[in-house]
Amino acid sequence: MKNGVSYGITCGVALLGGVAALVNPSSMAQAAATFSESLIGGKASLDVRYRYEHVEQDNALQEATASTVRSRLGYLTDPFHGVNGYLEFENITVVGDENYNSGVNGKTQYSLVSDPEGTEVNQAYLSVSTLPATVVKVGRQRLLLDNQRFVGNVGWRQNEQTFDAVSLANKSLPDTTITYAHLSNVNRITGLNANMASDILNASYGGWTAGTLSAYVYLLDYAQGASASTRTAGVRFTGAAKLSEQAKLLYTAEWAQQGDYADNPASYDLNYLFAEVGGALSGVTAKLGYEALEGDGTRAVQTPLATLHAFNGWADQFLTTPAAGLEDTYLSVGGALLGVDLLVVYHDYAANSGGGDYGTELNFQAAKKFAKLYTVTAKYASYSAGDLAGKVDTDKVWLMGQVAF
Repeated sequence: MKNGVSYGITCGVALLGGVAALVNPSSMAQAAATFSESLIGGKASLDVRYRYEHVEQDNALQEATASTVRSRLGYLTDPFHGVNGYLEFENITVVGDENYNSGVNGKTQYSLVSDPEGTEVNQAYLSVSTLPATVVKVGRQRLLLDNQRFVGNVGWRQNEQTFDAVSLANKSLPDTTITYAHLSNVNRITGLNANMASDILNASYGGWTAGTLSAYVYLLDYAQGASASTRTAGVRFTGAAKLSEQAKLLYTAEWAQQGDYADNPASYDLNYLFAEVGGALSGVTAKLGYEALEGDGTRAVQTPLATLHAFNGWADQFLTTPAAGLEDTYLSVGGALLGVDLLVVYHDYAANSGGGDYGTELNFQAAKKFAKLYTVTAKYASYSAGDLAGKVDTDKVWLMGQVAF
């Protein structure tokens, strides 16, 4: 699936430690006195997730049913002179018949479920912490910035999105985290790669009682498909204000501008806007939000490295922003009932330019955690298309069980 397995060789020290973990899987990571101790004294991790997904659409495609198991086995060595290694394998196995279009299996008669079968090196990096208040990682790694609207790991899908990169996280300044990374490859959820020479910079300051301020610049330069190369710069502020012992006010505001970059033949500047206000009272949280990805009829704000499933509805109808742009107004209500976490979200979609209705969507989720290791989740999305062409009514159902330790 993902190329760049040389990153696993680079972190071969972690592989040796992974073998040792089979002998001593309960050992806890700590500073090692010798190199051999760093190999055998680390910590193993295992994450197994089963998911059933059913998709039904109002078109000629057959209903899709995907039953898959995702397994991740990782090993983190103890630090030795400020250096440790991490290696993680990932496997996705189809249980039963493969009656869905994974995006790469050629079964285009079915609706899409982007969980292809395969085995890969999911993460493989060396982590260096010899500089003051700084951690440098070299290799295949997970990157999560802010709310993952622009850079994330697409954690909902069975195959995680990771990056072949050199990253640096510095916390020298009080209440401040500065993250920089140079990306050479994106390992996508379909198993296909996107080679690039991209630079991302994010600075976050959380020293105010009112909230956290982030500023970022993301320069994406793709090796193939120059029209996808973009520069995005923005600011984000999110926080909460305590109103009483039982209530608090929640708020977030974000603005960014995106335009052409590197060899992109186009010339444009488009805006991204996000505003959310809400409240929490006695364990119940409600939020009203508005997100606008500007479009001019030819191109629109795109966020190809984001955890896209978390935005604009779980039916995944807007993973690529339409050329007319997108405006998403939503209301969410969440809380716990009898130990079960419940969440309901309603979306209303419209084109950002030219007018028009993209439809509405209702999302529902119920999740229960047991003994801090086991999680059971049921999830539903129902999208009703509007009067603009290109969208159809879509219903999706998920049942999932996960264990991680």
